[in-house]
Amino acid sequence: MRQSDGRVLLLRRVGGRPSIDGKYELPGGSLHVGEQPVDALKRSLQIHAGIEPETFKLCDVVSFIDPDYRNTQYVFIVYTITLERGAKVTTDDEYDRFRWFKPDSIRTDDITASTNLLLDIAVMNGVSDNEMAPTSDDGSASDNSQQIEKSAIIHSDGGSRGNPGPSASAYIITDRSGQKVLAQGGKFLGRSDSGMAEYTAVELALNKAIELGLTNIDFYSDNMMVVNQINGVFGVHNPEFTAIHARVTKLLFNFRRIHFHHVHREYNTLADELVNKILDDNTAAN
Repeated sequence: MRQSDGRVLLLRRVGGRPSIDGKYELPGGSLHVGEQPVDALKRSLQIHAGIEPETFKLCDVVSFIDPDYRNTQYVFIVYTITLERGAKVTTDDEYDRFRWFKPDSIRTDDITASTNLLLDIAVMNGVSDNEMAPTSDDGSASDNSQQIEKSAIIHSDGGSRGNPGPSASAYIITDRSGQKVLAQGGKFLGRSDSGMAEYTAVELALNKAIELGLTNIDFYSDNMMVVNQINGVFGVHNPEFTAIHARVTKLLFNFRRIHFHHVHREYNTLADELVNKILDDNTAAN
């Protein structure tokens, strides 16, 4: 929820475990069984902030592993909303304060881990990682700066010529700027299909990221099915993907923060080119 000047509404939580007590977070709530996401958001905003949005726009779907409970994975459906002019925000017994923050004024140690993920503070408004790193009382960088240094962007892709047919998977890992390649690789799968090639690319990339010690990942794939299944939006109904989906999900627990994005193919060209190179190298003789 943002105002026209770019400020974001955050509510300060009262109670709960130490990692969230007294921290600010984005307003929202949980889905009830059979409830539509927009209806759940309307209900939660009315209860927790006393507001009735005019419009909703779907922004993203984000997976999040709770740092306090590593066996718990959440899926956030993120919306931007507009309010009626003059709408007043109130709080209930779960929150004691609200504030409209400018993104470049938010300190990561003042907000919950999930809000840090959802705001994607390090990228918003061109704020650099160093500017957002919280500091200790003596002005030195806190331990969180070490986590920021382990941030990376991953692009993966998989392809099959014939589907099923000769298939390959590939990935490219870069730093947060996207300019420095930290690692790249891939694998020829032999006869397979595109879905398995896409999943294998994700698995290969995650294993490499773990090997590199990366903990903060933005992951991009042009396969909507795979992204939405990993994010928990779609179920895995094809038995062929059950085992590899389970392996990928288990790998996610190795990261402090990981966010899967779906992108159009034209924004995934480097990984796509690497897939085709692997296919060309392994099918040229046939």
